[in-house]
Amino acid sequence: MRAHEAGALHGDIGSRGPAWLRTPDDVNALMPALWPRTVTRGADGALAVAGLSVRDLAAEFGTPMYVLDEDDLRSRCRDFRAAFPTEDVFYAGKAFLCRAVVRMIAEEGLHLDVCTGGELATALSAGMPPERIGFHGNNKSVAELARALDAGVGRIIVDSFTEIDRLTALARERGVRPRVLVRVTVGVEAHTHEFIATAHEDQKFGFSLAGGAAAAAAFKILDEGVLELRGLHSHIGSQIFDANGFEVSARRVLALQAQIRDARGVELPELDLGGGFGIAYTTQDDPATPQDLAKRLRKIVDSECAAERLAVPRLSIEPGRAIVGPSVFTLYEVGTVKDLDGIRTYVSVDGGMSDNIRTALYDASYSATLASRASTTEPMLARVVGKHCESGDIVVKDEFLPADVQPGDLVAVPGTGAYCRSMASNYNHVPRPPVVAVRDGHARVIVRRETEEDLLALDVG
Repeated sequence: MRAHEAGALHGDIGSRGPAWLRTPDDVNALMPALWPRTVTRGADGALAVAGLSVRDLAAEFGTPMYVLDEDDLRSRCRDFRAAFPTEDVFYAGKAFLCRAVVRMIAEEGLHLDVCTGGELATALSAGMPPERIGFHGNNKSVAELARALDAGVGRIIVDSFTEIDRLTALARERGVRPRVLVRVTVGVEAHTHEFIATAHEDQKFGFSLAGGAAAAAAFKILDEGVLELRGLHSHIGSQIFDANGFEVSARRVLALQAQIRDARGVELPELDLGGGFGIAYTTQDDPATPQDLAKRLRKIVDSECAAERLAVPRLSIEPGRAIVGPSVFTLYEVGTVKDLDGIRTYVSVDGGMSDNIRTALYDASYSATLASRASTTEPMLARVVGKHCESGDIVVKDEFLPADVQPGDLVAVPGTGAYCRSMASNYNHVPRPPVVAVRDGHARVIVRRETEEDLLALDVG
């Protein structure tokens, strides 16, 4: 039975933290599933990544910072590429995107999903081949669609009848025939937090399958003959550990493929089942490997195609979190430690909800460890909180840290590669942290730290 994020968050809470959280035998031990693959604890007790001590990284680059293990990210790209050798793997850029990451995923043979003009600009400026880019979004502007066409973007996932009309007009003006997929809302609500479940009917994405809009969109594109309809697209949510949702989604989407074949005599050659594959944030999580995912998804698609007497389409998937999430940890410095008379110990760090909004936004769970040294003291149940003027400014709700944690210590929070820097803000006018990539004993800044001058440069009053 695989755990999922919503199940843990809504489970029974004990008097000393959630029921699943156990007092560690060794408070210095690292759970490998939570960390980039090159992270170790050195003989001096400090964490090291790619051969570099976090104490040296903090001294050179300051805290807080996101630390990206480049070899780890590349190896996860290769794992997906090896597991899906005849399919297309699109890295979901919304998880985290910068030019260095674009180059990494391009060099590892992956495709790239973008969903705004800014993400498209980042991809193109980094040299991503446009034919390997997919363009998502529920409200693409005329300017964004025109830029995608002029750049030669490989596929556009259409999301509304208005967008079909916009794109058709632009394609006619340019004399081009862009490849498109229709995003289908299949009515499957994945087992995640309500705010990150994206395939049930009452939401903004895609064309309703149950209401007939998805079929109407496909017929419109085929009948007008301006856009090249390549296939259908479905995305059922995020942080998913159970393949059952993909089975239901594939069955419903392929039934629509069969309906299109029967009505228009066309078998669409592609099928995109989206992403949302879960990762381990805490000891409760048990994610599937890419090989396991590939085996399950192929079995599902092959079975449903046989049932509908369809040729098996070329499959696409869209991992984002599953690639970049575990490849990054955030490094903080402790500022204060506050013991509330045995009720709870608050460990305040020099970042918070401006660099990781997910705990406040989704009630997400994270882990943490004392990173700058080892400790021989007993474990202490703590809450890691930020510096913002907000009671909900929580980074890690419950975690065992050494009882002697003190100001000046470094604390590391793993699993922060996805939806942390990409959703970061300047709340309380706090500049956003840098992203530092490490590899083979070398470190480089790939996204620099914001400064107060950056903040004031936008203030023209």
